[in-house]
Amino acid sequence: MLDLTYELPKPKVISGAKHDWELVIGMEVHAQVSSNAKLFSGASTKFGAEPNSNVSFVDAAMPGMLPVINEYCVEQAVRTGLGLNAEINLWSAFDRKNYFYPDLPQGYQISQLYHPIVGEGEVLVEMGDGTARTVGVERIHMEQDAGKSIHDMDPNMSFVDLNRTGVCLMEIVSRPDIRGPEEAAAYIAKIRQILKYLGTCDGNMQNGNLRADVNVSICLPGQYEKYQESKDFSHLGTRCEIKNMNSMRFIQQAIEVEARRQIAIVEAGGEVDQETRLYDPDKGETRSMRSKEEAHDYRYFPDPDLLPLEIEQAWVDEIAATLPELPDAKKARFIADFGLSDYDASVLTADVASAAYFEAVAEGRNGKLAANWVINELFGRLKADEADIANSPVTPEQLGGIVELISAETISGKIAKDLFEIVYTTGGDPAQIVEERGMKQVTDTGAIEAALDQIIADNPAQVEKAKQNPKLAGWFVGQVMKATGGKANPKAVNQLVAQKLGG
Repeated sequence: MLDLTYELPKPKVISGAKHDWELVIGMEVHAQVSSNAKLFSGASTKFGAEPNSNVSFVDAAMPGMLPVINEYCVEQAVRTGLGLNAEINLWSAFDRKNYFYPDLPQGYQISQLYHPIVGEGEVLVEMGDGTARTVGVERIHMEQDAGKSIHDMDPNMSFVDLNRTGVCLMEIVSRPDIRGPEEAAAYIAKIRQILKYLGTCDGNMQNGNLRADVNVSICLPGQYEKYQESKDFSHLGTRCEIKNMNSMRFIQQAIEVEARRQIAIVEAGGEVDQETRLYDPDKGETRSMRSKEEAHDYRYFPDPDLLPLEIEQAWVDEIAATLPELPDAKKARFIADFGLSDYDASVLTADVASAAYFEAVAEGRNGKLAANWVINELFGRLKADEADIANSPVTPEQLGGIVELISAETISGKIAKDLFEIVYTTGGDPAQIVEERGMKQVTDTGAIEAALDQIIADNPAQVEKAKQNPKLAGWFVGQVMKATGGKANPKAVNQLVAQKLGG
């Protein structure tokens, strides 16, 4: 971990009728591995294909078809573990998890219960207010995804699409270290950010490529600290799992709703049943899906068709050597190298493309000025146009050119905004546009002084007011800028106004 110092965020407290209650949250993030083929077959993983067109004989569980592990999926899991500062297990194994899924033809899921590919790791989750928490990762295991049941195409029948069946998932299991809805959303956002930097998952929540099961429990103040000391879960309340969440907003809502439901049960003298629940955002409630099974309910046993997975440390080291600079390290470097604030560095490193764009703009230029133009002008305009950085009509070279012209005082900030608008809408080389359109800043103090003298001569009453109240001198600055079409050097104008009015 980077050597960063933060205060811990305060746990979420909900007041019940009798007591104050704290929240304890653990998360199981299911991330679809970015790969062209599935975990145990060569079938395509392409999203949006015709139903049941990406299905091999293995995926369809045809008799005699045996799974063959996809080495690239293993590599992606190892890469993810390294990115989460986790232990990589050189020996792991696959198990069969037996339960009925109508869209999983085998009648079981191949997963890793007892010996996962990745062991313990950690993630730094920043809250944006100077607080942060290190959330422990218990394990990452690989497993195959199920297909999709479709119930709204016919009033009497359901349909099954097996295209997703067998796609490789990484299940990233956290410790119960998260203490509130906002932290939970920030944790998901950080996991998503790291996976996208690593290139191991595209993080598309809308397509279901990243989704989470959220485990929620409540406890009285002080009980969580006892759990931390003893690791005895009896200090915590009974947890309920909210299944298949793929929206940051709904995750936060579901946690709050579920916590209040549990508080009401406990304060009424009841007991919370451990179960799997679904969140209904329309009704603002969670509802029971099924009782929560334990491992023995699934009759796990080692998959007889797959040998244990043995990898070499040298291969892990090779993968580690190819890791990109990750968000925390990049953010720290941006702060150190470019003098950025914590907030600006966070915004610019939010995704790989934005960070690369900024770095290209800032290369050899004023980093703070570059950050200001990327965040405020470019990002603001792209957001208004519902575009993203990949489709920016302004290239890093063009925006860098604008930054250079400002730094050299060739143009003022006001002219720079006009120039940005021209480049954004019509393109072109900023320096050439400034030259051709006569947009250069007036730095000739003689010309500026002449304009100021005329304004002073025409407004004697305003001069007297400004001498009595220096704050009114800004009026003269504005008049000079207006008289010069915004081209006068603001610094020179301010200096001359101060001299002339005795400021």
